[in-house]
Order: sequence, then C-alpha cells, then structure tokens
Amino acid sequence: MEMQEIKKDLFSMPENYLLAHCISADAKMGAGIAVQFRKKFKLSSLQDAAGRKELVVGKCYKVGRVLNLITKPKYWQKPTYETLTLALRSMKDVCIQESVTHLAMPEIGCGLDKLQWGKVREIIAAEFNDTDVNIVVCRL
Repeated sequence: MEMQEIKKDLFSMPENYLLAHCISADAKMGAGIAVQFRKKFKLSSLQDAAGRKELVVGKCYKVGRVLNLITKPKYWQKPTYETLTLALRSMKDVCIQESVTHLAMPEIGCGLDKLQWGKVREIIAAEFNDTDVNIVVCRL
C-alpha cells in the first residue's frame, strides 16, 4: 500500500481511480461532498436500496467507480472510528475482489462527520498495509 496526500480536486482524478466517500445508511447525500457524488455519479440505485433498508452500517457498496462507505445509520448522526474501520475493511475486501489498485478519496469522515484526520489516516494505513492499493487523498 502506498498513500499520498495531495492538493487536487478529487473529481479530476484519472478514470482508473475508484473514488471513495462516506454516507449514511439512509443514503440522503444532502450535504458536503456527498452532494457532488450523488449528482455526478447518479447514485439513485443506492438511494433505492436505502429506501428498502438494505444498506448496512460498516459496509462498502460499489456503484460504478464510486465506493460508498456506510458509516452511520442516519444522515444527522456522526460515525465512530469503529464504524469507519468496519467500512474501510469492507472497502478493502471490495478492492481485493475486484483487483482495484488505484483509489482516491477526500479526508473521509473528517468534514461534516468531525472525525480527526490523523486518527483516520492511521486506520486507513493499518487496514490497507498488506495490499497493493495506491491511495491518493485529495484536498482542495
């Protein structure tokens, strides 16, 4: 695993990168960077699944080139480091199953969700340390 943090618009990453972000199990995606993900990548299938209560906290759901990490039950709640870790572990499983080697994300869980980036970075490094995934963290 290789991880780098760069100043770049996440949505300008090359097409060979899957893009990851955190959402709630109700898949509202009404605030923060999730709004851009919802509009840009047409995540209505995920919202349909949420309407049927099929999304599970701690899981990662791939839709196109987007990895959606479910880190909390409802949009107004906050994730924990435990739910984020479970979702990251699930994302790692998806990456291994689908031979994903390039992943880009914002400082996940640290915007509106208020987790601390230093701790989140450590969790990402610990979860992906035995993989060949190249992770780029984009910030503006």
